[in-house]
Amino acid sequence: MNSVNFNFEGASVLVTGGSNGIGNAIANSFADAGATVVITGTKPSAAHYDNDLSRFEYVQCMMSDREQIATLAQRFSSLDVLVNNAGQVMPNGGNEYDPDVFEEALQINIAATFRLTQLLKPALRKSSLAGGASVINMASLASFFAVEFVPGYGAAKAAVVQMTKTLAVHYAGNNIRVNAVAPGLIESNMTAPMLGHDALTRPHLDRTPLNRVGTPQEVAPAVLFLASHASQYITGHVIVVDGGFSAKG
Repeated sequence: MNSVNFNFEGASVLVTGGSNGIGNAIANSFADAGATVVITGTKPSAAHYDNDLSRFEYVQCMMSDREQIATLAQRFSSLDVLVNNAGQVMPNGGNEYDPDVFEEALQINIAATFRLTQLLKPALRKSSLAGGASVINMASLASFFAVEFVPGYGAAKAAVVQMTKTLAVHYAGNNIRVNAVAPGLIESNMTAPMLGHDALTRPHLDRTPLNRVGTPQEVAPAVLFLASHASQYITGHVIVVDGGFSAKG
């Protein structure tokens, strides 16, 4: 009775970091809606993951590698939806207060997103989707609130919000809309280390009106909405999916 169904039959979708977590939920949701979905990951092949990725085309792409990003972009002569989801905290286990690690966090979480989007602009311009092509960037609560132990990731995610607005303006005449989704605390490989420690999660949950951790499947519909005909007059916007955490700022 209370359900929403999206139809992306025939659409071409790229989800970076689609092998796990939020990215995987987004990729599956687009595939369920009829889209042809390409995902990226850091491992050599889809067979190296525990998840069943057989419904997708898998491409290895390290977001710290410019050549791999360029090779990925060259695969597409046309593209309807680009979801810039790939991201990483503390690259290689490093301390983001180390300037070198800080710079790598910026490369992975913002510079690579900008580079890939710019390289795919010609392909996105060819989209025939109602409402035009869509770029959906993955922001974070770290875009708006300090997360002390990841200064590089936080700075990058803050930049994602501003980049989203700027590219929305810049791409508006090219049949491309640009929006972002900012998840709150979501069950994923990235958050797994903290979810097992009540001392780390309790302050967050105490501030969250819905008083629970979100799931990747609760983030995906916001992405599909922003790529759909239903949002054709929305660009340069950030949808926060956080259980109400930011409402108590």
